[in-house]
Amino acid sequence: MLSTSPPAGRIPVADALPDLTAYDAVLFDLDGVLTPTAEVHMHAWQSMFQELFAAWNITPEYTERDYFEHLDGKKRYDGVASLLWSRDVEVPWGDPSDAPELDTVCGIGNRKNAVFESVLRSEGIAPYPGSLALLDVLRDAGTRIAVVSSSKNAREVLTAAGIIDRFEVIMDGVIAERDGLASKPAPDVFVEAAAMLGVDPASSAAVEDALSGVRSAAAGGFALVVGVDRGVGAEILRDAGAHVVVSDLAEFLDGDGAGIPTAALAPEPEESA
Repeated sequence: MLSTSPPAGRIPVADALPDLTAYDAVLFDLDGVLTPTAEVHMHAWQSMFQELFAAWNITPEYTERDYFEHLDGKKRYDGVASLLWSRDVEVPWGDPSDAPELDTVCGIGNRKNAVFESVLRSEGIAPYPGSLALLDVLRDAGTRIAVVSSSKNAREVLTAAGIIDRFEVIMDGVIAERDGLASKPAPDVFVEAAAMLGVDPASSAAVEDALSGVRSAAAGGFALVVGVDRGVGAEILRDAGAHVVVSDLAEFLDGDGAGIPTAALAPEPEESA
């Protein structure tokens, strides 16, 4: 039973959440799951697109919903194209080497990234405390872990957060572009990351906060898809394929912050072949 008033410094046990250590591996999205960089991305996209829309007289105006529907979890250039297409605007794709001043999909994406990098360098980043504690638990249990991010900045963010050495595999936007892997919500990046780890998605778990990411993991056949609700909405994440939804990964920790409760809602992982 949960205490209504847990002692100071103790995290209450989360009822009916799955035991993540029972899975062969846990694959984590980065922005919004491990680090609060999603907020930096949101600000950078909003600032850049509001200026662009005003200069090009594009309507309707950019809103926060645009971020969740068209940008969150996707590769940078795919997100730019998706959002512009939603306003019936089409520009040349260009090349990843395009200068931020160029009015191409790649140039616009690089324009946003310049804002993001400036904020990251000036303000730094720290992992969510609950996420860091959960990584500790999984490490101590011998559970294999990976990062699956659409961002080309993933390694820079992980380094700034001081957690890059924790992950055996880092699947990021650089690798996805190099290998021609489709952007989330396609399952490619999650499935390939599982292959890099040498595990079967059917015996592994995936953790995502983005709608496109949850759809990606669900399409990849992961035994457990955890949705982290940082603003998308719990029901929307469930409808996209999340088996369980939490507001913070600290909810998986037991009263001492040193364990994970046994499964009650999610399916048990299948045995690896």
